Amino acid sequence: MKISAWARTALAFCFLISSAQAKRAPNLELRDLAGHTHKLSELRGSIVVINFWATWCVPCREELPLLSRLSQQFKGKNIRFIAASADELENRVKVDQFLNHNPLAVEVWLGADLDSLDRSGLGNELPATMILDEQGEIIARIEGEAREGDLKAPLDWLLNGRNGPPPPAMINRY
Repeated sequence: MKISAWARTALAFCFLISSAQAKRAPNLELRDLAGHTHKLSELRGSIVVINFWATWCVPCREELPLLSRLSQQFKGKNIRFIAASADELENRVKVDQFLNHNPLAVEVWLGADLDSLDRSGLGNELPATMILDEQGEIIARIEGEAREGDLKAPLDWLLNGRNGPPPPAMINRY
């Protein structure tokens, strides 16, 4: 079957547009609470919700229970929920105290900072969240305190084989 030059050009253009919209997440390097170093690239094969937060950020502290609840709701699915603390590493005791009073059903990593946010296309304010597909492509970004629908829509879309219109690529809740 022959494809006309016009059709080839149109297909190439569509491919370029879809490629431009997808953006690979930066390969951030953070540490878990046991001190083990992890890179985001290690999570490929899983859908990832990574939330940037800090103990001193009131909206962050209000948002974490939602992430914890969604982690439980999506338990058994191929989704990893990570809360990446932007607290200074020398303030680790504050993170531990917070977690002792507010147990979370998400992985907690340390070592995030404003550069991590900027490299992820999330500006420079907390809280901020990004959702990655199984290939490490950023599907959605949420600046500010996420609402349940902000998180569930892209997760359901990914889990349902990307059926229907894609979720918004960026949501600003500031």
